[in-house]
Amino acid sequence: MKWNRYRLSTTEAAEDIVIATLSECGIEGVEIVDKAPLTEDEKKQMFVDIAPEPEADDGSAFLYFYLDPAEDTGEILNRVKEALDELKSWTDIGSGAIDISETEDVDWINNWKQYFHQFTVDDLLIIPSWEEVSEEDRDKTILHIDPGTAFGTGMHETTQLCIRQIRKYIQQGDEVLDIGTGSGILSIVALQYGAGHALGTDLDPCTENAVRENCDANGITYGFAGMPGAWNISHGQTQMELLLGNLIDDPEVQERVGRNRYDKILANILAEILVPLMPAAAAAAKPGGILITSGILAEKESLVREAAENAGLTWIETTRQGEWISITLKK
Repeated sequence: MKWNRYRLSTTEAAEDIVIATLSECGIEGVEIVDKAPLTEDEKKQMFVDIAPEPEADDGSAFLYFYLDPAEDTGEILNRVKEALDELKSWTDIGSGAIDISETEDVDWINNWKQYFHQFTVDDLLIIPSWEEVSEEDRDKTILHIDPGTAFGTGMHETTQLCIRQIRKYIQQGDEVLDIGTGSGILSIVALQYGAGHALGTDLDPCTENAVRENCDANGITYGFAGMPGAWNISHGQTQMELLLGNLIDDPEVQERVGRNRYDKILANILAEILVPLMPAAAAAAKPGGILITSGILAEKESLVREAAENAGLTWIETTRQGEWISITLKK
């Protein structure tokens, strides 16, 4: 089915109020395109080490939205234009011009699946739900995972570096802390290789559905440990739990995670986040515990190693894949 795509010209300063106005007119799911520079918090949430080069910020912005041609789009657009005219009478929203184009007739729900296929990381087969495991792969460790809003499918070099270190260091019954768990892939892999229990922490509430679904797909029992004010960490009653909160600087989160508790700690995060994370990660590890880090560009190795040493951790090894490295440490 083809959809009509609308582009509304406005300004960065007016984005929020225009989006709120569109919502009142019955339009949800607005896409924002502007040239505003990313904040430090936004860069941290991108989970990439090199942000795209920004264009010069001229204050302009475009808001994109879609309407089903089968609906009475004329009535909806009339409501939008009337609401925009009212806004213009008391604030600057830019031109407010609306351009229309037509999307291609594609299956948006399923068409993207052509880009994600099963693959292996050593003896681990990572496979989406729409593909079958072949006979020759049935003796492999199998991870069922679908791409989702909380990224982490195993395709990226940083994740593969972590998977290999997990396979190398995990021991039967290990208690695992997975910081910035995302889709839960590293915790699930650790459990598949013998860990007894994993606690994942993350800032993004979207991870809850992703972790739950991926645990279900792999036969992992799951429990939601909650967020500030509603904690329920069982440390063993389920195989994996998810706790929402910031381990770096939130004392309540640090208390709930615990000290000297974990045999293995996993952190596939940016170097800039790993540096302030080191003291809290070191405190959570048991004496002799192993910390596996990734998400680090090779040129930032010394930055992370220095932070680790300052936190009382000892370097064990550095592994590499492409331009990325994983640093393994010991308490």
